[in-house]
Amino acid sequence: MIQADKILIKARYSVFYRWLLNIALDRMVPFNKPHGFKVIELEEYRLKTSLPYKRRNFNHIRGLHACGLATLSEFTTGFLLLSALGMKKYRMIMQRLEMNYHYQGKMTATAEFIISKEWIEEKIAKPLQTNDSVVVPCEIKIHDVQGNHLTTGLVYWQFKNWASVKTKT
Repeated sequence: MIQADKILIKARYSVFYRWLLNIALDRMVPFNKPHGFKVIELEEYRLKTSLPYKRRNFNHIRGLHACGLATLSEFTTGFLLLSALGMKKYRMIMQRLEMNYHYQGKMTATAEFIISKEWIEEKIAKPLQTNDSVVVPCEIKIHDVQGNHLTTGLVYWQFKNWASVKTKT
């Protein structure tokens, strides 16, 4: 895990390490590999990803498939939260996903999710001091490369301290 942390930090500033991170993500999350998601910008509390406009991501009218856009929303929010929080302190699972579709995607799309240290403290850390679990809605917007607003997603992530988790991993 220490190696993964080093790659994440280096990927913020290095094209080579972002490429390496994307290769690793394709192996760690094989379900997402056919979509071709890419981390294109990475900061401690900000992540920008892309969904390419390619045949595997098309719906029946050659637009970006609704499920691909929804999966990009889940991936982007989840990956930023995991990279900001780590995996040792909290168990994190997606509880619910809501999508609103505004515009047909006919070119590569990008998703951007931004949080802050204060956001984490307010939404996750403090509530878990008095509750076994907390559900946090994460709003994410996807735009195409021309700036058209394609979707707005609400991804609800449930967090628990590992000490509160009753099932075996």
